[in-house]
Amino acid sequence: MAAKGYSWSNAPRLAAPDPSSGGLPRWEALTTDAVGNVIEFWGFKHNQGRVWALLYLRGTAMSATQLEDELGLSKGAVSMLVRDLERWGVVLRIRQPGTGAWHYRAETDLVRMVSRVIQEREGAFIARIRADLEEARRLAANAGVGRERLGRLERIAALALGAERALRVFLRTARLDLSGLLVAFRDSGSRGGRS
Repeated sequence: MAAKGYSWSNAPRLAAPDPSSGGLPRWEALTTDAVGNVIEFWGFKHNQGRVWALLYLRGTAMSATQLEDELGLSKGAVSMLVRDLERWGVVLRIRQPGTGAWHYRAETDLVRMVSRVIQEREGAFIARIRADLEEARRLAANAGVGRERLGRLERIAALALGAERALRVFLRTARLDLSGLLVAFRDSGSRGGRS
């Protein structure tokens, strides 16, 4: 699996962040960039990770202007980033007493934050996959596809259902149990791959 930032087999050592790109001390810049790399690896924007990491590290609400200055980002970029992060529920917008500007703070319950993102993103993805497989099953049955091939399609659909169940259990318990996920394929092996 290759992605921008780190990969599983080849995690390069990052160069020191450019000091002109923001007002962060080196340790904070390295931390926010490391979080940005992780976030980017999982398909989000690098700077989304940097914004959340800075808010989390500081432990206080910050204005958009402060985020711009500290991270060396434009006003438009910060606006777009915090809007996306709010939608995912990982950054909260609040009013600071005595100021007219919105401020942002990080969600600090990491399990709740990850669960919310997984539920929204991966849950929607798996639901789309299941719907596509249901439609494929319907079309295959109407097209008179043979029993063996229909059985293989059923096993693929069972894998998607197992993934959806594992995701629901994870979101409820924060424990990931994949033991039942490949049952459909193990069962097919014991019958010689026939249905």
